Amino acid sequence: MYEKSKQLFERAQKSIPGGVNSPVRAFKSVGGTPVFMTNAKGAYLYDADGNKYIDYIASWGPMILGHAYEPVVKAIQEKALGSTSFGAPTALEIEMAELIISMVPNVDMIRMVSSGTEACMSALRLARGYTGKNKFIKFEGHYHGHADSFLVKAGSGVATFNIQTVPGVTAGVANDTLTAPYNNIDAVKKLVAENKNEIAAVIVEPVAGNMGCILPAPGFLEALRTICDEENIVFILDEVMTGFRLAAGGAQQKLNIRADLVTYGKVIGGGMPVGAFGGKVAIMQHIAPLGNVYQAGTLSGNPIAMIAGFTMLTELKSNPSIYTELEEKTIYLKNGLDEVLKAWAQPYVINQFGSMISIHFSNHAVTDFATAASANNDLFKKYFHAMLKRGVYLPPSAFESWFLNNALTYTDLDETIRKTKESLQEIG
Repeated sequence: MYEKSKQLFERAQKSIPGGVNSPVRAFKSVGGTPVFMTNAKGAYLYDADGNKYIDYIASWGPMILGHAYEPVVKAIQEKALGSTSFGAPTALEIEMAELIISMVPNVDMIRMVSSGTEACMSALRLARGYTGKNKFIKFEGHYHGHADSFLVKAGSGVATFNIQTVPGVTAGVANDTLTAPYNNIDAVKKLVAENKNEIAAVIVEPVAGNMGCILPAPGFLEALRTICDEENIVFILDEVMTGFRLAAGGAQQKLNIRADLVTYGKVIGGGMPVGAFGGKVAIMQHIAPLGNVYQAGTLSGNPIAMIAGFTMLTELKSNPSIYTELEEKTIYLKNGLDEVLKAWAQPYVINQFGSMISIHFSNHAVTDFATAASANNDLFKKYFHAMLKRGVYLPPSAFESWFLNNALTYTDLDETIRKTKESLQEIG
């Protein structure tokens, strides 16, 4: 069933560390051989062996309208005829910035970069330069990319591989990273009190997606906002996953919360490698060349990434009903999975917000990294493989959110629910 994928993986391991270019793809969390994809269309992935899958990762979020969305593909093809990169300004960069600012509340200026990691790294540097302070608070299990400062108690692949200390991250860097449990405002207050006038920023995934989908507790984000206002701390929302996915204005709009800085990733490039950070002009004007906080990138504002993102975001802005449709589909899937899991008579939790969802085989609520990690993740491995062989591609880790795309039909959702029932029967 996966013979060509096995051959490709054996070959890849000879030239690529671990055979993959991003760790979670190696399937070490779930076991088995990673599936090598060849193409995708709409809601479906196709692998090297010709197998078809209903896709629930959507390239880890950006494929909101489905794979190979025709207007985006056509725009990329036409733009590529004029060159794939200039290393010089283009009018399209201005149009893209203006479009994002028109969609997102509380963003006055925005700087394009080439990845979510770069966006978060740059936003933190800017917060430090703006405040003149060095320490920052992040939350256990939240992943903000692989910059050194963020790899302390991080989620995503770091959680998947149970890497507690990352070699190469110096003690000096780690000492400036303060961590608290997600949804625990008392822990944040304690850190602020213990590090008075030393904290430059608080960075948070407004809806966590790197330890499964985990929602903010009522009042948690609002309390963070208040603390940041009182202590002259820059409040950074990492919207690499949630930006333009939860709403046209992202989590800021959906949750009615206002950040000082916000970061974006591949969603704004329609799946192309791109990122951005933006926020209040009083802070953003400290970025070079306006200010002396240096940040640069040869491929920042790349025309192919910009036209892909501009085309997709324009569609999302002009058709806000897409978000209603996506959420309705996700709730439909959640309710169907809930019925099947109830009949299975094993403990479970389904977390869902907008078009993000995850299943945790747990007998308690999953509200932070500790509760996510204490779930029966060995059971998730069995579930993952049972679904994979039935043609449903889930995130290959219990520590990742599922992402729905709007190309999914209710027939696809019904099939996913039915195959979950079959998978659970197989697991026993």
